[in-house]
Amino acid sequence: MRRIVITPEGYTAADTRKALTMLQTGAERLHLRTIGATEETLRSLIEAFPPPYRNRISIHEHFHLADDYGTGIHLNSRNPIPPSGFRGVLSRSCHSLNELGQYPNLDYLFLSPIFDSISKPGYRSAFDHNILEEGKKRNLINARVIALGGVTPNHEPLLHQYGFGGYAMMGRAFNPVNSENFKLQFITPDLPLPQLLNKVEEVLNGGCRWIQLRLKDASADQFIQAAELICPMCRQYGATFIIDDHVELVSTIKADGVHLGKYDMPVDQARQLLGPGFIIGATANTASDIINAASLGADYIGLGPLRFTTTKKNLAPTLGYDGYLHIVTESHAAGVMLPIVGIGGVVPSDLPILRANGVDGVAVCTAINSFLDIEVV
Repeated sequence: MRRIVITPEGYTAADTRKALTMLQTGAERLHLRTIGATEETLRSLIEAFPPPYRNRISIHEHFHLADDYGTGIHLNSRNPIPPSGFRGVLSRSCHSLNELGQYPNLDYLFLSPIFDSISKPGYRSAFDHNILEEGKKRNLINARVIALGGVTPNHEPLLHQYGFGGYAMMGRAFNPVNSENFKLQFITPDLPLPQLLNKVEEVLNGGCRWIQLRLKDASADQFIQAAELICPMCRQYGATFIIDDHVELVSTIKADGVHLGKYDMPVDQARQLLGPGFIIGATANTASDIINAASLGADYIGLGPLRFTTTKKNLAPTLGYDGYLHIVTESHAAGVMLPIVGIGGVVPSDLPILRANGVDGVAVCTAINSFLDIEVV
């Protein structure tokens, strides 16, 4: 399916690297949605991209700039008419099935919101199953129609079923990590499958909303079996589901993403395989590790270990509280502001200090088995 990304509120030229990576790893087009931006600002955002990529950009205002840079134009209620004689890529936003039939000559149309929005809290889906089926039967939803609103890559099969030609992402593409879910993460221990499923259920019941499946000693078949059972449990609770290392399985089992250790597949290679919209986490032990992972397209960092832990083989040097403070400060000074989760021997009493030292969340394995009421403060 066609994949399009839309810049969120607050997008600046500093986000160009991430946007360019998306165009290089599967996104067909990028929409610079810059409501209220000056002409000078929009020019600077376009010029931040190498010239070969500018014809894959669409702008939502200051349409005369399309002639200067070869961009496409996106029409909407604020700017409904293209410049006279424009022959580039034209698109438009629609919010009902009837609207879709009104623009037969445009290259593609956004239809939204298909699902509850990720980037706009409270912006709820306007289309149920019956409406979407009607749109398909009437050929109003077809290859020209792009689904928008709460879409993630895991929706591809469903969108294909309804006849959409592609989907657009904004919140999920640029900010895939749910900050509330991120605060407390459970890394699964190596347990027999029935016990593992019971433990995950207990953890979800206890309020944890981020599960990382890490089964280092399991066979591929055992890992897939566990993942296919745990993923629906996470969906039921609205939890984020991440798998460890197995990039090749992320799409198949419909996980939200993957966490990569320092000696696993490189982040940029994983992004090339997964494309935009999937979460990629990277393990770090130094500020240089964080800066490098960010440059390769990581969405969050697992920083550690805080102290010695028996659950991790080939343990990196322990950091302690001061180490966290120093590394977070150094990476922020370098302009890297990725979410950071503390890992490695974390216990409940560590949480306030780690948060004060700039850590956004904690990932636990052994501790959470005994403390299901952990709250990150």
